[in-house]
Amino acid sequence: MKLLIQKLSYIFFMLLLISLISFLAIHAAPNSFFAAGELNPNMTQEALAKLKAVYGLDKPLYKQYLDWITHLMQLDFGVSFVSGQEVTTEILHRIGVTLSMNFISLVAVFGISLYLGIKAALYNNTTLDYIIRQISLVSFAMPSFYLALLFIILFALNLHLFPIAGLHSVDVEKGFAYYTDMVWHLVLPVSVMIFVGLGSMIIYIRSLTLEILKSDYYYFARSRGLDKVQLLRIYILPNLLPPIITLLGLSLPGLIGGSVILEAIFGIEGMGQLFYSSAMSRDYPVIMGILIITAFLTLLGNMIADMILLRLNPYMNRQ
Repeated sequence: MKLLIQKLSYIFFMLLLISLISFLAIHAAPNSFFAAGELNPNMTQEALAKLKAVYGLDKPLYKQYLDWITHLMQLDFGVSFVSGQEVTTEILHRIGVTLSMNFISLVAVFGISLYLGIKAALYNNTTLDYIIRQISLVSFAMPSFYLALLFIILFALNLHLFPIAGLHSVDVEKGFAYYTDMVWHLVLPVSVMIFVGLGSMIIYIRSLTLEILKSDYYYFARSRGLDKVQLLRIYILPNLLPPIITLLGLSLPGLIGGSVILEAIFGIEGMGQLFYSSAMSRDYPVIMGILIITAFLTLLGNMIADMILLRLNPYMNRQ
């Protein structure tokens, strides 16, 4: 219980620090939400001043931040400058698809990387190991936006197997077909996220497994006549899981950040696309809301990874 309180206190402190840095960085960026109006010759300075007063942008920066953080404590992210809707409503409308894409990608990357990494290590310096290493290197070097364009050209435009963009077809009504159609639209972007995430993870797991295979306790286990399944279950996997879980926790920001590009390319109405459009229009409340929620999910994921590690390592649990 004490450890949980410490973790939650750490999350609260980090969110406060992230919010302050993000708030200052956003307002330090060139241009503002009123940039277009300032260039409009028909827009008077008095009108601009009234608009800034309506949105609270006429106050000193520190007072704007204090007002924003006060509302945040009440779980009020404010109102979007562009749509006029509650920021919470806009994010809740889009967060489901983004989290689904990232969760599926994370699970798939974990499972595929674990299988291929161990396989490559067990068949070290063979043709199979060489093929897996080449796949991981291509994955590691492949930009997500470039692979997304290749997938669109090949599977959508040439082969007509998957939709080009969007979440739903125009003529699909609510029901089972509606969700099946949504899954079909997500195949390409999720496949891109999985392939791009495999590279570093396969290399990392392969290296860890090779170290285990060279260890004294593994040689001792083999001398006892244990079969491959027992060696894998008792000696390899338990020693692989702690560092892999730590790496997965650290990979969350990259996965969530990568969905911003992919959602923009595939026209998916998720948090990534909302963040991109909000950043272009300098919609400060929406930008801050997405940043805070993303930071919270990342910190929460790292905390869950730490708690899992404590369960896997009895010594750490006693500490």
